[in-house]
This record gives sequence, structure tokens and C-alpha cells, in this order.
Amino acid sequence: MSTNIVLNDVSKRIKKETIIDSISCTFEENRIYGLLGRNGAGKTTLMKLMTGQSLPSAGSILIDGETPFDNPAIQSKICFIKESGNFKAAMKVKDVLKIAPAYFPMLDQDAAMEYLNIFNLPLEKKVSQLSKGMTSALGISIGIASRAPLTIFDEPYIGMDAAARQTFYDLLLDDYTTHPRTIILSTHLIDEVSNLFQDIHLINHGRLALTESVEALKEKTYVLRGSKEAIAPLLNEVKLLSESSFIGEYSATVYDPDLVLDALPPSIEKKTLTLQQSMVMLTDGKKEARI
Repeated sequence: MSTNIVLNDVSKRIKKETIIDSISCTFEENRIYGLLGRNGAGKTTLMKLMTGQSLPSAGSILIDGETPFDNPAIQSKICFIKESGNFKAAMKVKDVLKIAPAYFPMLDQDAAMEYLNIFNLPLEKKVSQLSKGMTSALGISIGIASRAPLTIFDEPYIGMDAAARQTFYDLLLDDYTTHPRTIILSTHLIDEVSNLFQDIHLINHGRLALTESVEALKEKTYVLRGSKEAIAPLLNEVKLLSESSFIGEYSATVYDPDLVLDALPPSIEKKTLTLQQSMVMLTDGKKEARI
């Protein structure tokens, strides 16, 4: 089973503040998306809108042609694992596993138990007795095993160390390979998970700043180094994100959406950015990339 999400001119206003501003985009079936942006960009609000936890102030959100809000049929296709507060504190881990199929009808309980064991989660402990890392591992285990056609993770790894986070990424990719679905992952640890993403939607100040495949973005965002005299004439053809000079060498970080600077003279060096560096540059061109 697969799911397609279409957002058309979606806005969300809370009191007099616009949190989401006229976003139109799609999340195609059976792909892994990174929903990226700085703190306060509107990512969590957008995910709440997509999962039917909130209504947009304007525009429409359709999942398989239907609105998710107050729609049990669509809700049964969604698993949304948040940073915290996914399960009642008084419940034991084993009880979370027991009732999870009522919320996620496609959940594979054997797989969920396997993941709980991998993360060494104590089944008899209450959620309130778990460390932050264990609580995150519980949410991750249920999220991956849910096999929900739309599976969303919003900063799901709070308190997990690097080894545990890598286990999460490996389990997610393995399960996606055998049970493909639409997965959306919002994270600030971008370079850790960049190999998972196929596409990204970049949110900046509530607006959709960019939609690209990861491979395309790597080609289109880069640093030029050389003499300013050689580089400056080229900048009229691209978007300049930042520039700097150091000991006579000029550097310009650019976004080249049409790949017009594919061929450069030998005197100009081109260096690609990591996905995280690209996100920083595209949401704040005043800051210099650290490369």
C-alpha cells in the first residue's frame, strides 16, 4: 500500500502570526523525504497539518485524494512519531506494543518486538521510567514497525547516542527496502541521514524555499574559488549565497538551479557542499559555509 500527499497553497495562522505561508508541494508515494529547515521554520506545524492534527487556515491537503482531518480511513494510513509525548507515561512498554495495532493497523508486532530487543528496552517498565533515549527508541520501534503508508518522524531520536541513531537509520532503511512507503523525516542532524533522503523540501520562515532531489541539490549548490576577476562575471547567471576573500583568494557560494556553470576554466575550483551546508546557505545566505 502506498500514499501520495498533495499540498495546495496551504497556510496556517495562529492568532495574527503566519506560521505556514502558501506552501504547495507533493510527497510522492514510496519515497523518503527530508523536511528540513531551521528552528521555528514551521516544519512541525506542517507535519501536524498533514497528519490531520490541525486544520489549515487556507488551502488544502489531500492524502490519496481525501482530507486527513477527522478522517478515520486516512488516519489509519498515518504514523506520526514526534520528538516526545507519543505514549501515555503510565503505560508499560509491553502494553504500548499490545495496543499499537489499534492505532496502526498494518503494524508488524514481531518486527516491533525485534526492534525493542535491539534497543534493549525493558518490557515491564513504564514509559515514565524510561530514559529519554529509551523513550525515543520506543517511538522509533513502533514507527518503523507500523508499516504505515505515510510514516513521519519529527526529531525522533532525542537522548539517543550516535550508535543508537545509526541503528535507527539502518533499521529504517532495511524496513523501507522490504516494505516501501512514503517516509518523511524532519531532523537537524542532516549529514547523518543525508544518505537516506531521496528528496527534500526546505522550509524557511514558513515558506517553501526549495524542492529538490538530493542528487540534484548536490550538483546545484557549490563553492567557487579563484580570483575575483575570474569569478565575478559568472555570478550574474546564478544565485549568490555568500562570498568571502582570504589572502587574495575569493570564494563564492552559489545556487545554480539551471546548471549554467557546468564547465569552468581551470583557474576556478568548484567544491560541492554537504546537504547540511546547503541548507544553511539556502536559508541564510549571509553566513559563510564551513567547508
